[in-house]
Amino acid sequence: MGIGDKAEELKGKLKAAVGDATDNRSLEAEGKAEEFSGKAKQETESVVDALRDAGTAMKGDPDVDGNRDV
Repeated sequence: MGIGDKAEELKGKLKAAVGDATDNRSLEAEGKAEEFSGKAKQETESVVDALRDAGTAMKGDPDVDGNRDV
């Protein structure tokens, strides 16, 4: 998970909370969009990592602990 993506998510949560507390619907919506964007980027990274690991395992390359999957 990228640190920047997590930071974007947290920044969005904060912005949405401030928007809600101040009754600023535009700021709240902007914050929710940033939060969603950060979460989506994190999930995309997770999927890419899983696919990369699956491809490596299918090739029979050494996995993370150095053992071969056969």
